[in-house]
Amino acid sequence: MEPGRIIVYTGDGKGKTTAALGMVMRVLGHGLRVCVVQFIKGQGDYGERLMAAHLEGLDWVICGEGFVFTQRDQTKNREAARRGLERAAEIVASDRYDLVVFDEITYLPTYGFAEVEDIVRIVRTKPSRLSIVMTGRDAREELIELADTVTEMKCVKHGYEQGITAQKGVEF
Repeated sequence: MEPGRIIVYTGDGKGKTTAALGMVMRVLGHGLRVCVVQFIKGQGDYGERLMAAHLEGLDWVICGEGFVFTQRDQTKNREAARRGLERAAEIVASDRYDLVVFDEITYLPTYGFAEVEDIVRIVRTKPSRLSIVMTGRDAREELIELADTVTEMKCVKHGYEQGITAQKGVEF
């Protein structure tokens, strides 16, 4: 059995979650099991979640309260992050999956919701065959060092800068 990989998609460009979801499709295509643990984002009709409900072998766990930059009181977000990390540790320890995606996990240390060491500790406990993908801007050096592969998405041009709002099917 081949050892799993640790992959980080980071940077200020669009496409980090999309790249991770591409890996999800690849793994599912081989009949393997996947769990996506989504931090930060709260409940909502995101296209990827709507599709996930139809895919066998894919579990989806929401561990967020919504976009943090619109909220003054971060208590709910800190608590959601704490619960999310506990759930993430359980998922990794379960040895049920071939791929686990920690979507937007790099934001937890950035916003002070968790220490980067908490994330590193969970990733280091993974079964050797498990691959883990972590996404989000500003990945800390500790996560980059831990990873086998790191891709930095660079924003060259973004519709938001031109006043184009988030669009169903493109951004969510």
